[in-house]
Amino acid sequence: MTSSILIIYTGGTIGMKQDPVDLALRPFDFSQILEEVPELKKFAVRIDSYTFDPLIDSSDVEPSLWTKLAGLIRDRYDRYDGFVILHGTDTMAYSASALSFMLDGLAKPVIFTGSQLPIGMPRTDGKENLVSAVEIAAAKDADGHAMVPEVSIFFDSLLFRGNRSTKYSAEDFNAFASPDCPPLAEAGINIRYNRRVIRYPSDWSQPLTIHGDLDTRVSILKVHPGITPQVVRNILLGEETRAVIIETYGSGNALSKPWFLDIVEEAGRTKVLLNVTQCKSGTVNMDIYATGQTLKRAGVVSGYDITTEAALAKLFVLMGLHADNATVKARLEEDLFGEISK
Repeated sequence: MTSSILIIYTGGTIGMKQDPVDLALRPFDFSQILEEVPELKKFAVRIDSYTFDPLIDSSDVEPSLWTKLAGLIRDRYDRYDGFVILHGTDTMAYSASALSFMLDGLAKPVIFTGSQLPIGMPRTDGKENLVSAVEIAAAKDADGHAMVPEVSIFFDSLLFRGNRSTKYSAEDFNAFASPDCPPLAEAGINIRYNRRVIRYPSDWSQPLTIHGDLDTRVSILKVHPGITPQVVRNILLGEETRAVIIETYGSGNALSKPWFLDIVEEAGRTKVLLNVTQCKSGTVNMDIYATGQTLKRAGVVSGYDITTEAALAKLFVLMGLHADNATVKARLEEDLFGEISK
C-alpha cells in the first residue's frame, strides 16, 4: 500500500524561493511541491501539503503554534502514515521537544526539518533534507509499522530525537547536534536505522492523546560569575513564576555563598526548581560536590542530561497536567519520551 505523507510548512528558510525579477526571497506554493522538488516523484508516496497562514518566523514561535501543530496532526492522524514539519532552525529544537511531550501515544513519524539556504538556491541543503525526511517518514518495517515512530529532527544526513536536539551552528549545514543521544538514523547511500535507540510503542494501536493545556510560567536562571542577589531573587522568587530552570556549571554546581543558597531554599518551598547543566554534553549529578548536595537538600530536582529546550517543554506539559508541584517534581525525574538517560 502506498504511504501517505503530510508536509506542514510553518515558515522558515527552506520554503523560500528567489524572485527572478527583484531577487527578493518569497515563500513558494507548497501545493506545487512536486514541481519544486521533482526528486520526490521517485518515491511511491502520496504527498499532501498544509501551509500555515500567516507564515511564522521561527524567532516568533510561541506555544500557541505547538498547540496548533499538535491539533493538526491529531485531526489528520488517521489519514497519513507520517508527517514532515518544515520549520525555521532558530527554535526548531524547542518545537520538536514540545511536540514530543504533547503527542502521547504517537506511533507514526513526525519529522522536523528545514535548511540553512532557501530551497531555490543552487547550493541549498533544503532539497536533501526534505527528500530524506519524506523517505524516513514513509519507511515501514516488515510488519507495516513505522521505522521511526517518534518526533525527530532531520538535518545534514542525520536524524536526531527531537527532545535530545539543540541548534549547534548558525552557519554550517550540520546545524543541529544531539550530544547525549546517538542518531536515530543516518542517510548515506542507504538509510541506516539505529533500532537499538529508536523508541517503539508497546501498543501500536493505542490512540493518540494530545496534551495541549500548557502552563508556561517557567523562567530560566543561568548561573554565572558575578551574578547578583537581586537578579537571582527576581528570577527565583518572581510572583508569576511557578518553575525555574537553573542552568548550572558542570555536573550541577552553583554558588556556595549563603545568600544564594538562602534564596534557592526559599524558592524551593513554593516553586519547582530544575537543575540543568550548561555543558553541551554530560549529566547533572548533585551527589558529587558539596554545592550540588546543598541544592538537592533545598529541593532542587536533577535534570540529568536533559537539554534546556526539552526541560522547558517538559515543564510546560507537566505543569499543565498537574496542579500540585510535588507530582511535577516526581515526574521530572522520570524518562517519559526518551528525553533523559536513566
